[in-house]
Amino acid sequence: MSEIRNGTGDTDFGIYLHIPFCAAKCRYCDFLSAPASEETKEDYVRVLLQEIKEKAPAYQNRTVTSVFFGGGTPSTLKAGGIADLMDQIRAHFQVSADAEITIECNPGTLTREKLAIYKGCGINRLSMGVQSADNAALKLLGRIHTYEDFLESFELARKTGFKNINLDIISGLPMQKEGDYEKSLKKLLRLRPEHLSVYSLLIEEGTDFYRMYGEDAKIREQGGEPKLLPSEETERNIVHRTVALLAESGYHQYEISNFARNGKESRHNLGYWRRNEYLGLGLGAASLIENRRFHNTRELTDYLKYDFSPQDEEVIDKKGQMEETMFLGLREIRGVEKAEFYRRFGVTMRNVYGKVIDEMASDGLLLETEKNVRLSERGLDVANYVMAAFLLD
Repeated sequence: MSEIRNGTGDTDFGIYLHIPFCAAKCRYCDFLSAPASEETKEDYVRVLLQEIKEKAPAYQNRTVTSVFFGGGTPSTLKAGGIADLMDQIRAHFQVSADAEITIECNPGTLTREKLAIYKGCGINRLSMGVQSADNAALKLLGRIHTYEDFLESFELARKTGFKNINLDIISGLPMQKEGDYEKSLKKLLRLRPEHLSVYSLLIEEGTDFYRMYGEDAKIREQGGEPKLLPSEETERNIVHRTVALLAESGYHQYEISNFARNGKESRHNLGYWRRNEYLGLGLGAASLIENRRFHNTRELTDYLKYDFSPQDEEVIDKKGQMEETMFLGLREIRGVEKAEFYRRFGVTMRNVYGKVIDEMASDGLLLETEKNVRLSERGLDVANYVMAAFLLD
């Protein structure tokens, strides 16, 4: 996958469509999403169709190689709305024949009809938010589905012909023991999905979980022993066991939280980590275009009045581009390639970051070869600390 060169139109370009609706707000979720009426959803699709049409002319020199319907829960929309949006994308953008087209969907919101319509409009990848194979854990998280609901949805997807399915899983749940998590993960592995995204639970302000476990999270951050959340050591053990179990099952870790069978890595997400250009459409959606970051309004009432104006636009200077290249690129297990860094910036990685690389390597947190710099196994445990070191003064 290559870097987007401004305005060339011959490299990877992603489109993200935000669907900010869900059946019910999960207790851990701080995303821009909420339940809504069918009328509001239909109004939203109508406005989003117009945004696609209005913004497309500025990007006729790009070839779209990935489309991602995210949320929220896009599968809460009527399937015809998703098909209309996909038709509008194809009508107004140049979409490559082999584009990866993903929709996020939650068990309990899928039907045979929806899946058939998704397949018919060209969606070729599903990302299913199963989160756990344990019903008690699902109830604690505030999920609307049971594990049995998920199995039914997964089997329906396979029967409909979907051959590229990701499962989202959360570890580090309140009162979760290593054995509980491992048992849950093994149940999901028996289904042989093509991709797994495994995230440690974050306690975010403004969520139900923050009100329930916020003090515990602060204790853990300060190095103390939490009462209800798993300890830092338990979380680390869970991560290590996850990597081992997935490797044994034929998945390679290609990014801190992502595992795939060969050839099934997420093309869209790789674009984020490699700073490829992407256009965000819909409420609050973010974009990176020609080293400018901006986002749509986060106010639904404004968006439904056809307000597509960019918000908080930031032009990223060379220093910022180098920082992002390093701290985003180090999320990939392969790390950051030295030749690519030089090609982008006309200066060697060592000229800019030699001192940081030496310090982190001497601490056993980075590995350096002639070709690249990447996190060591120890470095992966403290990835945020290492990546923060690449922020220039």
